Amino acid sequence: MKAAALLLGPAGVGLIGMYQNLMQTAATISALGFGTVGTRQVAAAQAMGGAVALTGTRRALFWGTLGLALLGSLIFWLLSGWIATYVLRAPQFRHSVAWLSVGVALTVASGSQAALLTGLRRIGDVARVQALSGILGAVLGVIAIFIWGTGRLVAMVLIAPANALLIGHWYVSRLNLPAADRPWSVAQIAAEWRAMAALGAAFMLSGLMMTLGQLIVRSIVQRDLGPEALGQFQASWAIGMTYLGFILTAMGTDYFPRLTALIPDSRAATRMVNEQTEVALLLCAPVALAMMALAPWVIRLLYSANFSPAVAILRWQILGDILKVASWPLGFVLVAAGAGKTFVLTESAAMGVFVVGAEFCVPMVGVTAAGMAFLAMYIGYLPLVFFLARRRIGFSWTPAVIRFAIALGMGALIVDEAARVSNQLSAEIGVPMAVGFGVYGLARMSQMAGLEGRLGALGKAIALFLSKRGGPGD
Repeated sequence: MKAAALLLGPAGVGLIGMYQNLMQTAATISALGFGTVGTRQVAAAQAMGGAVALTGTRRALFWGTLGLALLGSLIFWLLSGWIATYVLRAPQFRHSVAWLSVGVALTVASGSQAALLTGLRRIGDVARVQALSGILGAVLGVIAIFIWGTGRLVAMVLIAPANALLIGHWYVSRLNLPAADRPWSVAQIAAEWRAMAALGAAFMLSGLMMTLGQLIVRSIVQRDLGPEALGQFQASWAIGMTYLGFILTAMGTDYFPRLTALIPDSRAATRMVNEQTEVALLLCAPVALAMMALAPWVIRLLYSANFSPAVAILRWQILGDILKVASWPLGFVLVAAGAGKTFVLTESAAMGVFVVGAEFCVPMVGVTAAGMAFLAMYIGYLPLVFFLARRRIGFSWTPAVIRFAIALGMGALIVDEAARVSNQLSAEIGVPMAVGFGVYGLARMSQMAGLEGRLGALGKAIALFLSKRGGPGD
């Protein structure tokens, strides 16, 4: 993206973001939640201890995903002209949009590989696939931009899912799984497809609300402010999604399966949600504060000086991210409890706030309004999911979580207000504050995990030091 920023400018970066969002939206619909539900089904089949069940689930996942990938790609290709005209508002890009149908198929297909590796608890392999495909994609993407520029920009977008599919296939082919004595019948595979579709519908709809909402907001920004503003929004959005990705991805990979097992026990589930919320906030705090304090330099480092309007968007977005991190563990309560319809409705309501806020405010305020609308979305979402989690499992936050969340929120507001005076003042206040929250987080997480060794000793020493002076959560 740095290369794209330097060679193509904000307009090129905005078009890349629009292409990626279009492809992801179509892939979300086409996959029908098979990727997410496939993880659950594979894990359940492995837990049964039978090679027949595991082999049957693998085949159902493979053939089901393959069929959905081809069908989704075909439909997207047939609609490519309409999408270019009415979504991108650029009929001249219809051929590039048609090529995105290939990316839809690749994205859906690679999702089944990730589901299989995750369901088998091959977390190391999942990480290696992501890292290797990211590195290779960066190299090939820079080459594609340098050679073709905006003329073949869609090639850069297609490189990422192609890499994920090829590298994922290589790791899946290395799995040494037991062979089944007898294969599943067509009727058994069809029954597994029905189960996956029924469970995956809620995941698909909730994911669709998020990607579709983002697509609508991007369309609003391009319609009212033009491609340059769209590039500013894309720059801020990409940074926000990346720096929180390690927290939110872990919730889906590790926290969600454990919560599902505990959800019948309300007290145990409440304890787990509080632990997850506190850990997520502890991890988020130093990164969010540092990102807010250093936003102008981060934007220039990762993009270029032409993206300076993205600084204001990013700061509003970071305030919303703090509420997002606090609300996500609560959202998983609804899915774990089987309240799929309620979960979809809450996600839809939140995204509705984002879209409506952008529709009314972007023409009046400018592209910064997209960041404001993002904050408004989570101001509404957090109390809603808290109320629903309280009804489901009698949930309430612990005093430690409340104190730390208030301290983090106040710290972020102070850094934001300092930025309105000068960027230098914001950095001088925010960076030491980020270090302080990071030190406290290390001590607190060391205490929660009962770490031993040098890291545990360091955490205990920090905790002892802070207990004498009062840390952010005391």
